[in-house]
Amino acid sequence: MRLIRSLETPPADARGAAVALGNFDGVHRGHQAVLDAARTAGRQTGAPLGVLTFEPHSRQFFRPADPPFRLTPLRAKVLRLRSLGVDVLYVAHFDQRFAQRTAESFVQDVLVRGLGVRHVAVGEDFVFGHQRRGSAALLRDAGARQGFGVTIVGTVGATATVKSSRVRALLAEGQPLPAAEVLGAWWRVTGVVRHGDARGRQLGYPTANLAMDDLARPRFGIYAARVQVEGETAPRPAVASIGIRPTFGGGRPLFEVHLFGFEGDLYGKHLCVDVVEFLRPELKFTDIDELKRAMAADSARARAVLADPAYAADRFRLGPA
Repeated sequence: MRLIRSLETPPADARGAAVALGNFDGVHRGHQAVLDAARTAGRQTGAPLGVLTFEPHSRQFFRPADPPFRLTPLRAKVLRLRSLGVDVLYVAHFDQRFAQRTAESFVQDVLVRGLGVRHVAVGEDFVFGHQRRGSAALLRDAGARQGFGVTIVGTVGATATVKSSRVRALLAEGQPLPAAEVLGAWWRVTGVVRHGDARGRQLGYPTANLAMDDLARPRFGIYAARVQVEGETAPRPAVASIGIRPTFGGGRPLFEVHLFGFEGDLYGKHLCVDVVEFLRPELKFTDIDELKRAMAADSARARAVLADPAYAADRFRLGPA
């Protein structure tokens, strides 16, 4: 998959795609329906499959004081879209200049002159351009005048709950499995392992620490997880802690994951952590021995969950249609 950041002057061989438009935060089943519509159109015209997304997310630009909400930061989104068979990913830098661009300018200067799109697919609630004046209907009409096709994808499933906001709400309630049903994949946290205070190692449960940054905050607590380690082919079973560690005085939220049976140095390696099931809420323990007993019980429960076929790693097969 090619990554293109220059939208008005892309390489000549990166033009002429069938393009899915949107933020695609989470790349959930609704987003995948838009991708499939673009893919189908591309197959009919011989065009590659493209995605045009926006970074940072427009909500981050307009409301920077909002709590963290991202389900898939750019690197995670790149990995997800690549696994779905996207050929070229166009990333628009969403800044003040871009926010002031009219809907008509976006169509003419970006989609037509810049990318030379053959077809565009969007969700029915897609809006774009200055003051959100562009709509799916406007895009369809512009496509008819400018010579590119437009597919507008309606609600996925029997309800309108296939939304990124629904995934965030489920994660905040400690329900990763229902969230995965909406996503069509386990919710994944990715990042490079950072140095921590080595407290887990002192307790006999060494952990890899990942930054949460602008990630949506799930319910704080302990989770069964699977970890794909950079350079390895199979995911490893694990138990993860998400929270502020109240036993040690609290602080900023941390994402820590203990890989069962792993021996070696993970610092600097890139991990992909699938959050599989909520085990218990975060607790404050009276002493270290009580904490260590809880950690042993957490590990046993996580192993049992991960061995259950209902939580199989391939339950949600992620790949191109």
